[in-house]
Amino acid sequence: MIIDTHVHLDDDRYIDDVEDVLERAKSANVAAHIIPGADPKHLQRAVELCEKNENIYFSIGVHPYDAQNYDEEYLLQFATHEKCIAVGECGLDYFRLPDDEVEKKDVVAKQKEVFIFQIELAKRLKKPLIVHIRDASSDSKEILLRYGAGEVGGVLHCFNADEQLLSLAEENFYFGIGGVLTFKNARKLVQVLPRIPKNKLLIETDAPYLTPHPHRGDRNEPAYTTFVAKKISDLLEVPLEEIESITTFNAKELFRELKEVL
Repeated sequence: MIIDTHVHLDDDRYIDDVEDVLERAKSANVAAHIIPGADPKHLQRAVELCEKNENIYFSIGVHPYDAQNYDEEYLLQFATHEKCIAVGECGLDYFRLPDDEVEKKDVVAKQKEVFIFQIELAKRLKKPLIVHIRDASSDSKEILLRYGAGEVGGVLHCFNADEQLLSLAEENFYFGIGGVLTFKNARKLVQVLPRIPKNKLLIETDAPYLTPHPHRGDRNEPAYTTFVAKKISDLLEVPLEEIESITTFNAKELFRELKEVL
């Protein structure tokens, strides 16, 4: 079986057919789903999905693009829910920074501040982190190390293939591999994949985004984790069943609540 460790089932694009999406995932042997906390306004919907489906879990957090909306008091209302298993997705994303240098400096400072807040929150709650890093590897790694994020560990969601982040495996961090691995321009990730310890590999979709080949252009969904698992299997020359077993075991090691039901 496969666990989709990062899927935005609370996204508006699933409102009309989420049950059909979940049924297709079940048919594809996807055993569980984790909805990351990205936009606080979707958090209630994520909770409702988790309460209706025993194999869906969620995290509390704010994406770096929404750092200005960070409200810890609001997030804490959901922290004790039995289905809340992580903090994030939090982190740094410098891909779309303002052109104005003053504005850029302010945005970066806010992202860093909120990232640190969520690391400290995870440590207080004793929950792992779901970390988003884009064009910000050095700053992200420095913050994770300086603020002791290894105490709770976590996953580098949609791992960007930056080799300097590989050493975070020693700090109890896992590496989320999704549809990007199947893209024709994923040469760097293809090269780096064998260097990731197998006991630190996780599978994700980031659905509805980053749809894998051969479905690029369509809305992504959890059933497509099978294409990611197959690509990992081919590249590492490891049987598909073993990849599924390894990544499922890893997910249960990081997200401990999954052990109780899977």
